[in-house]
Amino acid sequence: MKPTRLFATAVALFVWAISTQAQILIGQTVGVTGAVAATVKESMTGAMLYIDAINAKGGVAGEKIEIVTLDDKFDPKLAAANARTLIEERHVLALFMSRGTPHTEGIIPILDQHGVPMIGPSTGAMTLHKPLRRHVFNVRATYQREAEKAIAHLASQGITRIAVIHVDDSFGADGLVGAQKGLATANLKPVAVAKFDRAKPDFSAIVPVMTKADAQAIVIIGSGTAVVDGIKAVKAVSAGTQFVTLSNNASGGFIKLLGGQARGVIVSQVLPQTFTYPIVKEATQLARARDIQDVSPAMLEGFATAKVLVEALRRGGAKPTRERLQSALENLNKFDLGGLEISYSTTDHTGLDFADLSIISVDGKFRR
Repeated sequence: MKPTRLFATAVALFVWAISTQAQILIGQTVGVTGAVAATVKESMTGAMLYIDAINAKGGVAGEKIEIVTLDDKFDPKLAAANARTLIEERHVLALFMSRGTPHTEGIIPILDQHGVPMIGPSTGAMTLHKPLRRHVFNVRATYQREAEKAIAHLASQGITRIAVIHVDDSFGADGLVGAQKGLATANLKPVAVAKFDRAKPDFSAIVPVMTKADAQAIVIIGSGTAVVDGIKAVKAVSAGTQFVTLSNNASGGFIKLLGGQARGVIVSQVLPQTFTYPIVKEATQLARARDIQDVSPAMLEGFATAKVLVEALRRGGAKPTRERLQSALENLNKFDLGGLEISYSTTDHTGLDFADLSIISVDGKFRR
């Protein structure tokens, strides 16, 4: 083969190699293992339904999206370390769907240091909304909004003896504020408030407090296996108590962990569940094409967040930078997710305000 032909072939192979490797790296630190693993798996299944569909069509501006996920085992310190690794060593364009309030709070200084946007942290903590966190773009509603709605529902049913159990961290404190607001609006006071350790939840001392308080309903604010253990512990001695928990537990995995104790538990939601919303229909169609018959609330949250990510990447143009992606997000105005509009600006990164309630039915499904 002549040298010129060899050179041309080499160039062609090089161009082909570059084109096949073209990708947009998005980082994620999340509890792949640990207390929230079941819900994390579902939320990322939902996110990948949309991202895989976009990649199958060529990606964004010819580049496919790759999510680089590191397991933080639901440990805030490891979450911060993972974020630094993703940003400084893997050079990701943005972070995506972190999970946990103290975990996300610990990542914020790293985002600010490097000018990296975080899209759709899977937490509704008010501290991520007010004051404005420049590099955090929320998708879902706040926990306080959820807790207020849950209390309002209980009060409308004539339930007046309401207790609160919450994890002893910033997430729990935030949810407690929402519950207290809801109680105040209903002219009620909690009959009992108790907290548990996030790392080593122990309900042995809490159960007698709840029993003595004779609570008709308990709002339990925590994550995954800890909430499951708490519900089971109280139900073992007080079968008639109504339980309410927040949307961070809105997954099929949470229902499976509850087993026979799942029926009747109320779980707040931050996205709709009916086909009257095009986003639900779209996610369901993509899921069934992959032989996934039910789209859980956790999956839908991941799906919605992925739609925000992809739209921001599109508006960021070819070869987006962190700065251009930040600007694209801050100029995202009235973007239709599918029956729900989301907007951001330089002064507002709140996202959606949708909140609703569901109850776990006898067949282990979330029903309105």
